[in-house]
Amino acid sequence: MSDEFLTYALEGEIAFVGLNRPEKRNAISDRFVEAIAQAALRAEAEAKAAVIFGHGKHFCSGLDLSEHAKKTPIEGVHGSRRWHRVFDLIQRGTIPWVSALHGAVVGGGLELAASTHLRVADESAFFALPEGQRGIYVGGGGSVRIARLMSVARMTDLMLTGRVLSAAEGERWNLVQYVVPEGGALEKATELARKAAGNAFLSNYAVINALPRIQDMSQEDGLFVESFISSFTATSPEAEERLRAFLEKRAAKLDRPA
Repeated sequence: MSDEFLTYALEGEIAFVGLNRPEKRNAISDRFVEAIAQAALRAEAEAKAAVIFGHGKHFCSGLDLSEHAKKTPIEGVHGSRRWHRVFDLIQRGTIPWVSALHGAVVGGGLELAASTHLRVADESAFFALPEGQRGIYVGGGGSVRIARLMSVARMTDLMLTGRVLSAAEGERWNLVQYVVPEGGALEKATELARKAAGNAFLSNYAVINALPRIQDMSQEDGLFVESFISSFTATSPEAEERLRAFLEKRAAKLDRPA
């Protein structure tokens, strides 16, 4: 499937969503966000994991300023809240999402990447939040998602100074979990998505929905909720079969790191 903004393909249990405006460096707009919403809902309905990537030389260069029509304050609020809801379809949905990042991962593009659960960057990737230099402010969830990944102090640095991070710096700042050679991000993201798709559905759901919420709780409340989530997942039929396979030595063993 392909439209003005995205390509969509289902390969086995993995959905592949490609940002497809390479002539615009995949700059994102309100209409682009609506296309992402439809793709996210479709992926959730028919896949066990999803990969999002960018066609062309960049993942996403941020807000498409050429389409950024002047809005009233309340129109701006409604637009921002819509971006929040759409990116929540990824972050707080039912399947794991992996982003394959290369080239520009800037502004709204970084906000989109931050909504995914695993982020892989190749060595061409660079990260920035230039909203301060444009006279605007992040509106796609960056104040929450990006700041929680890299810390408020580091996000403040990017926004006040226009600093640009390399892929290696992005890994050190916790923006990405993997850095691979240039051109290898999609392959690595696919590998990770297939691993996640092989997990029990309820376990994946708990990881992507319970774990981040527990971080918002006090320690005691978090531990209390963890007990319920742990007990609930362990009693599912799939968990019982997987535990039985482990006890009967039918399950694959963990690989020692090379």
